[in-house]
Amino acid sequence: MNPLTSHPGTPEVPLVQLLTPTGQRVENPDHDFAGDRAEIESLYRDLVMTRRVDTEAFALQRHGELGLWPPALGQEAAQVGSARALRPHDFAFPSYREHGVAWCRGVDPAQLLGVYRGSEMGGWDPADHQLALPNIIIGSQALHATGYAMGLTLEGLVGTGDPDRDSAVIAYFGDGATSEGDVSEALDWAAVQQAPVVFFCQNNQYAISVPVASQSRVPIVQRAAGFGMPGVRVDGNDVLACRAVTERALQRARDGQGPTLIEAVTYRMGPHTTSDDPTRYRGAAEVDEWRAKDPIERVRLLLEAEGTPPEFFTDLQAEADALGVHLREACQRIAEPDLAVLFDHVFAERTVENDQQKAEFVAWRDAIEGSVA
Repeated sequence: MNPLTSHPGTPEVPLVQLLTPTGQRVENPDHDFAGDRAEIESLYRDLVMTRRVDTEAFALQRHGELGLWPPALGQEAAQVGSARALRPHDFAFPSYREHGVAWCRGVDPAQLLGVYRGSEMGGWDPADHQLALPNIIIGSQALHATGYAMGLTLEGLVGTGDPDRDSAVIAYFGDGATSEGDVSEALDWAAVQQAPVVFFCQNNQYAISVPVASQSRVPIVQRAAGFGMPGVRVDGNDVLACRAVTERALQRARDGQGPTLIEAVTYRMGPHTTSDDPTRYRGAAEVDEWRAKDPIERVRLLLEAEGTPPEFFTDLQAEADALGVHLREACQRIAEPDLAVLFDHVFAERTVENDQQKAEFVAWRDAIEGSVA
């Protein structure tokens, strides 16, 4: 029994896996990845580029260019597999670690940096990418996603049979967030209202330093039954399985059959954030065990076995290097924020009081800057 994926006194929960850590394809009676080698190569590119975003941003923080960074090292397959299951008109609500989801939704990863540099409140218009901004408040995005999903139903965008119209929502959170009341409320509302939302829990084994076995007596996926929705447990380091499981859950939501809870069993190989020291609460042997299950290496082994030429990997490395240069240069160009802009986004319609407060702030700011000059 693995203490990180099992709970004492409870039966083992089936884990959907389509690609082993050694790069071998396996079958599952309920889930299948039907994509060809070209599609797997595309997923591999997403994995590699997502990791490069993460490693570059981590380095930028260590060089003092970012105030903080929440690494996603080891969780790339869960994010890429699930995000690539989304259709353009579906909507995603991330937490603060979904760099791979942002990549798959077409966000320039440089736009992630401003939030963690402390220079802006968000890097993009959510409507441009059908992706909400990073959510720092743990678990609240599950409620946002449920409310949005309920709105889709009210607008007749669910269960029509039109693939260009029917839509779904996905909410991302970690195992720690399942201890928050917001997540339980979201699960309850979604089940009762049969909202078209998929709850995607990346169980990376730790809520900062608290292991998952200290957070939940039973596997997280078993909570689904208590709320009246199906639950699926998937190998979160298997991009093919994550893609297949999420595709099925999203289609179920689009068809008007209600929510699904997915528990993607993965591992945070780095620290919780750049302010964390994971060596204080876990040992090197544990990290090595999970490193052997690396989500990128298993896809590389599969592609090499199926005949992907060496040039593919060489060209991809060059592309990743170019992305690194782009991120470093973009970070240096981030301008200091104009705090007066904050007053422009308080109300949907401007008010006299709001304009007055902005004018008072601008006058104070200009006076301070004038005295310094």
